[in-house]
Amino acid sequence: MKDGLLTDRQKEVMRYRKNGMTQQQIADIINTSKANVCTVEKSAWENIKRARETLDFLYSLDAKHLCVIERGSDLLDAVQVIYDAAEKEGIKVQYDSIELMNKIRSQIHENSKSRLVRQPIEVYLKEDGDIYLE
Repeated sequence: MKDGLLTDRQKEVMRYRKNGMTQQQIADIINTSKANVCTVEKSAWENIKRARETLDFLYSLDAKHLCVIERGSDLLDAVQVIYDAAEKEGIKVQYDSIELMNKIRSQIHENSKSRLVRQPIEVYLKEDGDIYLE
C-alpha cells in the first residue's frame, strides 16, 4: 500500500500486532513508549473504520434499502427479518445465517452487545444478494 489512510508508523505497528506482539514488545522494538504504541494503534483502527464506512457507502449506492433492524432486536431475529425482506424482493441473500450474523457483528460491532442490537441498523441489499449495513 503506497498511499493510503495509514501512516508508515501505523502500518508498522499494525504489522507487529498482526504477528501477535504486545504493545510493550512493539514499543521496545521501535524505541517508544507503550502509550505511544497504543495511541498509534488506536488512530490506525479509527482510520480503518472510516475507510470501511466510506466503502460501505459506495457499495450501498448500488443497493436498495431492504429493512431496518430495530434497537433491542436479537441478532438471530435480525437474520430472519433480513431473509424475509429479501425473499419479498425475490433476491436470495448470499450468506447463511451464521455468516450473516457474523457480518452484522463485524460491521456494526459497536451497535451490538452480545446478541442485542443497541442502535437501529439500516440494511441494504444488492441484486447479487450481498448485504450492506449502516
